[in-house]
Amino acid sequence: MNGLHDMGGLQGYGPVQIQANEPLFHGEWERRALGVTVAMGASGLWNIDLARSARESLPPLDYVQGPYYAIWTQALQNLLIERGLITAEELAQGQPITQPMAGVRVLKAAEVDAALAKGSPADRPSTQAPRFAVGQRVRALNLNPQGHTRLPRYVRGHVGTVVLHHGSHVLPDQHVNKMLPPFDGTAEHLYTVVFDGTELWGPQAEAGHQVSVDAWESYLEPASEAAPE
Repeated sequence: MNGLHDMGGLQGYGPVQIQANEPLFHGEWERRALGVTVAMGASGLWNIDLARSARESLPPLDYVQGPYYAIWTQALQNLLIERGLITAEELAQGQPITQPMAGVRVLKAAEVDAALAKGSPADRPSTQAPRFAVGQRVRALNLNPQGHTRLPRYVRGHVGTVVLHHGSHVLPDQHVNKMLPPFDGTAEHLYTVVFDGTELWGPQAEAGHQVSVDAWESYLEPASEAAPE
């Protein structure tokens, strides 16, 4: 989807302010927001791409006016309500009113390390040969999807170079509507593509600047093919 979360190249927001010696968390609430969001992934009621989509679908002003982890918290609240784990009234009151949903896995403190170590791998075997090779010049398609995608808007239509091939992985554009395990949708070859800053931003780009993007095969075409209008 095209949303304000995809901010690369947008004007009017000023430079990125880099904080020297920035702490991992600016407050205990940020640590808790991350922990609760990750722990709720164990419920099995959504996957990582649906969680990303929930954050990207928030009102644009929430992206520019609130702290980073406030975005995570608000998206998690929306998922909890959508999946029937809580009600809007319970959220407003800060306490349970209805009976908990049966059959939902609760991640206990003693299980966290093992769960994080295991993760939810998205690589899948493929019988298809990769279409692109390391060193090949490719063009990111000029897509404007209605739903979730991992192709940044600012690279669409631009040419870069494949520098890594990661094998075959589930396609986020479809995974957002599926669950793991199992995943019976599309798995595609995944590549890291490097774009020169001048290719993306023009001559005003910082000298030597490059951007690396992980791009699925259906996002790309050989650079020799005609550029999209």
